[in-house]
Amino acid sequence: MGSPEFSIPALHALIEAGHEVVCVYAQPPKPAGRGHKETPCPVHAEAIRLGIEARTPKTLRDPDEQAAFRDLDLDCAIVVAYGLILPQEILDAPKLGCLNVHASLLPRWRGAAPIQRAIMAGDAETGVGIMKMDAGLDTGGVLAEARTSIATDETATSLHDRLSRMGAELLTETLPIYAGGELAPTPQPDDGVTYAHKLERGEGRLDFTTPASELERKVRALNPWPGTWFEYSGERIKVAAAAHDPSASGVPGTIIDNALTIACGEGGLRPLKLQRPGKSMTDTDAFLRGYAMPAGTQLG
Repeated sequence: MGSPEFSIPALHALIEAGHEVVCVYAQPPKPAGRGHKETPCPVHAEAIRLGIEARTPKTLRDPDEQAAFRDLDLDCAIVVAYGLILPQEILDAPKLGCLNVHASLLPRWRGAAPIQRAIMAGDAETGVGIMKMDAGLDTGGVLAEARTSIATDETATSLHDRLSRMGAELLTETLPIYAGGELAPTPQPDDGVTYAHKLERGEGRLDFTTPASELERKVRALNPWPGTWFEYSGERIKVAAAAHDPSASGVPGTIIDNALTIACGEGGLRPLKLQRPGKSMTDTDAFLRGYAMPAGTQLG
């Protein structure tokens, strides 16, 4: 049970380990592209390619959907970034329950966007966990964890890809031990709970009254979606990479040098890759050759 690219390595790992994947559940196709054609999500498309039955219900609260799930007579359900709530009737149907591959070290960053929130918060470490699901939001007992450091230049894309691979490997290591009765879930501690709320498009706006170090992490965390931006001369300028200068100072939002360093609440933010509407993403030097943003300019 999964939907985005993050889930695909786990699907492949289960098959390669010799498990019988009898069905794939994924979110329903959504309109995409200029023609708004109904397009399957990545896991749905991969199930079709692999010749595995794919089901895409809009909800699992429907009694008929729950009956169809029970009829699969599953040993276990594996859930990786599925995106739909699993009612108790679904959680109880497989003999061994439902196991979730979650991209954080629980109970830190329960919820929808643990990778991005960990980078934005400046966490030095994160990881993946295999959790036996219960009715709460990522509150189930943990069977296994694997840890990794977060580099100072880490983007959401690079961390996403590493955790996806780590989760698939940890899953195939953990599943046979758990199925053999040799591993029990460890309840999560009450201390240290944080929530990784779903990303919103509006979060990408760069507020220069914020410390530059926080904005630099935001640029890395929200790459590629929803992306980060500021407004200048009526245009939304996207920023895909940036550095922060702790020694810079000035009125927040003011461009303070010819390298496009922007004064922030603390320090300065120097965009390294920028994009105007309808143009290609480019490095700062090339951007400034075609679009003047002189020192002293006050951004909104």
